[in-house]
Amino acid sequence: MQTKTIPYTFKRCGYFYFSRRVPSDLLHHYTGPRIVQGLRTKSPQTAKTRALLAAAKLDERWSQLRLAHSEAFGGKLQKSGAGLPEPSQDRLLQAHVPEPHGPTLAEALSLYIRQKGKGRGKTFHAGSERACTYLTAACGVKPLINYSRTDALKFRDWLIAKNLSGSSVTRVMSSLKAVFNFAISELALENRNPFLGIYHDRKAGVSDRKPIPVVSIRKIQTECTRVDDEMRWLVALISDTGMRLAEATGLLREDFVGLDGTSPFIQIKPYAWRTLKTGSSQRNVPLVGASLWAAKRIITRQSDSKFAFPRYNKTTTTNANSASAALNKWMKPLVPLECSMHSFRHSMRDRLRAVQCPADIVDQIGGWQTNGVGHGYGDGYPMHVLNEWMAKVSL
Repeated sequence: MQTKTIPYTFKRCGYFYFSRRVPSDLLHHYTGPRIVQGLRTKSPQTAKTRALLAAAKLDERWSQLRLAHSEAFGGKLQKSGAGLPEPSQDRLLQAHVPEPHGPTLAEALSLYIRQKGKGRGKTFHAGSERACTYLTAACGVKPLINYSRTDALKFRDWLIAKNLSGSSVTRVMSSLKAVFNFAISELALENRNPFLGIYHDRKAGVSDRKPIPVVSIRKIQTECTRVDDEMRWLVALISDTGMRLAEATGLLREDFVGLDGTSPFIQIKPYAWRTLKTGSSQRNVPLVGASLWAAKRIITRQSDSKFAFPRYNKTTTTNANSASAALNKWMKPLVPLECSMHSFRHSMRDRLRAVQCPADIVDQIGGWQTNGVGHGYGDGYPMHVLNEWMAKVSL
C-alpha cells in the first residue's frame, strides 16, 4: 500500500520504495506494468525528495517516448530521410535516481537476527555476529551494497590466513551469505550477493573424526564402573546413547524416565542454560547397558541440585567445554589417536548399522535429520521399538 503523505512510495521493513504504474500506451517499452525501485532511506523527507525527482524524470522520459512515436509539427514539409535530432539532455533524463548509501551491514545483521533468529540457539546468533565482525575486520565498515566481489575474495583469503580449517571457513561464509541473501530479498536491493560461489578448500586442515572401536568402548565402560564418580557417569551415559556431550551435561534429573520399567529413556529437550543444535535434536533416547547403569547412579545419588551433572552447571549456562577438555584428557590413553568424546556419536551410528538397524530409526535415536517430507509426519517410532534396537547394540 502506498503511503498517503509521500506520493509514489510505500514502506517495507522501515525503508521507502518508489512505485509507479507504467502508462498503458508505453507498456511495450517495459517488461512489467509497474516500476519499483528502493529509495534506500528510512527518512520521510529524503524519500519524498527522491520520489518526486524520480517521478519528474519519468514524466519527462515518457514525454520523449510519446514524441518519438507521434507526427511532429511540420512533419509533412520535412525532407525525406531527415530524422528528429536526439535531445542533448536525453542522457540526463535517463539517469537513475541518485543512489544513497542504503542499509549498513549492522542493520542487515539486526534484521536477519530479528526475523530469522526467533527460537534459535545462541550458536546461530554468535555465528552470524562473528561472521559480520570478521568481514568488517578484513574489509572495513561499508554500506551493504558497497561490498564487492573483490571484497569477498579478500575476505576468503583473510580467513585462510587466520589458519582456520576448511570447515570453519565454510561456516563463516555460510553465515555471511545468509545475512546478505536475507537483506537483499527483504529490502529489495538490486545488488547481487558478492559472496555467492566463492571457492575454498573445505577439507583444508580438517581431520576426520574416527569412531571408537567397540573393544575400546568396553574398556572405557569397565573403567567407568570401577572409578564410579560423576565424570565417569557422564562418559558411560554417552557411551551407549550416542548423545552429544552438551546435550548430556545440561540434563536435569527429571529427564530420566522409567528407570525401573521395561523401556527407560532420557528426554532431550532445549533449556535456557543449554540449547539444542537442531530441531531434530529434541528426542527421547533409550537407556541400555552402561548408559542405564549411569542413569541409575545419577538418580540414586543424594543431591540438592536439579541437574544431573551439577559440576558443569554452576552458572547460567552449561559448561560443556570444561567437560570436553577433562574427559578427553582422561580417555586419551584408552582410545586410538584422533578419537574424542564426540567419537562415541560416530561409533553409535556404526554400531546401529552393524545390527542392521533401519536408517530412519538410527536418525531418530541420534537426532539426525531424515530427508523426505513423509518423515515429518507422526510422532516417530514408539519407545519399545527403539529400545529393542538399542538393546542389540549393547549386547
